[in-house]
Amino acid sequence: MALKQIDYGSGEYQQMLRLRIDILRKPLGLTFSKEELAKEKDDILIAAFDEDEILGCCILTQMDEHCLRLRQMAVQKNLQGKGIGEAIMSFAENLARDKGYKVLMMHARDTAIGFYEKFGYTIKGDQFTEVNTKHHLMEKVLL
Repeated sequence: MALKQIDYGSGEYQQMLRLRIDILRKPLGLTFSKEELAKEKDDILIAAFDEDEILGCCILTQMDEHCLRLRQMAVQKNLQGKGIGEAIMSFAENLARDKGYKVLMMHARDTAIGFYEKFGYTIKGDQFTEVNTKHHLMEKVLL
């Protein structure tokens, strides 16, 4: 498995987009708008591959000079629970640290809270609804 930062608009990005639609959007009856996707050109796009096949992905969006927001974490359904998400999280945290960021935060779906807690993320504040799904703000200070 290879973990890497990919380029917006590339063939790898198109694979990432299909995975995110299948795992994160279709189950909710949602898609992405052109405006939503256009904003990703300035984001840090991370993906895990086996040869040319995407296994999982996430996006890091700058909130300010100290904080990145982890978004759109997805792993192929048949590969969940096999360490791919863990490897992506570790890669994302190390990349954020290397770029000088101090905090990684996210809007975590309530169904994923346990996954993020294993990596030291803590809930901040009350539950809220986003994309028709219950979420909590979670955060970790990168040391």
